[in-house]
Amino acid sequence: MAESKFKKRSGLGRGLGALLEDSEENLMPSKSNGAKSSINEIPIDQIEANPWQPRTDFDEQALTELADSIAVQGIIQPITVRELSSNEYQLISGERRLQASKKVGLKTIPAYVRTADDQQMLEMALIENIQRENLNAMEVALSYQRLLSECDLKQEELGDRVGKNRTTVNNYLRLLKLPPAIQASLRDGEISMGHARALISIENVDLQLDIFKKVIQQDLSVRKVEELVRTGTKTEKSASTPSSIDPEIKNLQSKLSSHFGSKITVKSKDKNKGEIKIPFNSTEDLNRILELLDI
Repeated sequence: MAESKFKKRSGLGRGLGALLEDSEENLMPSKSNGAKSSINEIPIDQIEANPWQPRTDFDEQALTELADSIAVQGIIQPITVRELSSNEYQLISGERRLQASKKVGLKTIPAYVRTADDQQMLEMALIENIQRENLNAMEVALSYQRLLSECDLKQEELGDRVGKNRTTVNNYLRLLKLPPAIQASLRDGEISMGHARALISIENVDLQLDIFKKVIQQDLSVRKVEELVRTGTKTEKSASTPSSIDPEIKNLQSKLSSHFGSKITVKSKDKNKGEIKIPFNSTEDLNRILELLDI
């Protein structure tokens, strides 16, 4: 078992090209003559989605442009699938090509058919998506985290797998520590990776959210955010005095602020009484909070 696992990881280290290389031993027999073939034409309606597909958002305009190209040029690069049973396949890589082909109305699509277990499916799907240039930062961060947790990789190995240095990988993983509101803003392109990296350095969640709101409201540059972070951190340290707030209450306040993406105030009058204040800045903000409360 140990030897098999080592060989699999060595393949990952050579990159996605090695993983998707359909050598003679990996290709399934052709349906027409039983001989081994490099490419098969497979009915599109026999191909199901990859359940480990890490990417959920696809640019409709880019997909339409790809469909227009396929209508004229055809499929230049075949997709890759694995055979589940007779006349039933599962996509390994090529989600955009498959979706675009459906838009064009193609009935079949050229595909490499190879054997792969669930672990290899997940690894290949994640690595293929990470290597795309148009992934947003949160998609990259989540893919890195999945490679660590679900593919049993150590952080020092991850950089080699995805062709990035360890510092770059760590910068992406740190994004997952940001409050949900900031993560969503980064995912949606409202702030950049530079903004997020500046905000990560703030330990106080309330201050983090305050500066984040200024970034959105005032469209601040990364340099300006870095200045605010330095100033805010110094001010916080100079103003800090022994706090009368119970450490548990302070910790709860920080967790709630992170969860709701707002500066939450928790006041405890005695051991059994108190209040929680959740501010909102607009009707949309209120609706967002109500959704989080499932009301």
